[in-house]
Amino acid sequence: METNKNFTTTTEDGKAASIVSYFGILWLVAYFAMYKDKKTDLSTYQLRQSLLINILYVIVGIAGNIVLRIIPSVALGYVFSALYLVLFIIWIIGLIGAIQGQKKPMPLIGEKAQTMFPNI
Repeated sequence: METNKNFTTTTEDGKAASIVSYFGILWLVAYFAMYKDKKTDLSTYQLRQSLLINILYVIVGIAGNIVLRIIPSVALGYVFSALYLVLFIIWIIGLIGAIQGQKKPMPLIGEKAQTMFPNI
């Protein structure tokens, strides 16, 4: 994991970037406009987690599309819907942590996000 170089201690800047990062493409806005020059421990932590959850949404969407076009099945549709529901619940938990200003990992994927994106 990256050391705390170039971090500031402004909590409100980090909290704002953390919250915005959970809203899909706004992750890029949070990273480049709000965060790039004002790194905080909180914003770094939450940006990594939100990036992973957004990547997982895309992967599940693409995989679901491909699989359901090859094997059209109501049961498989329910499986992918359940995966989306799990991701949504994890996303809500992460967003609540960002709103509260906590560095609390998301269930199942939180710790992995910190190791997958050390350069953020």
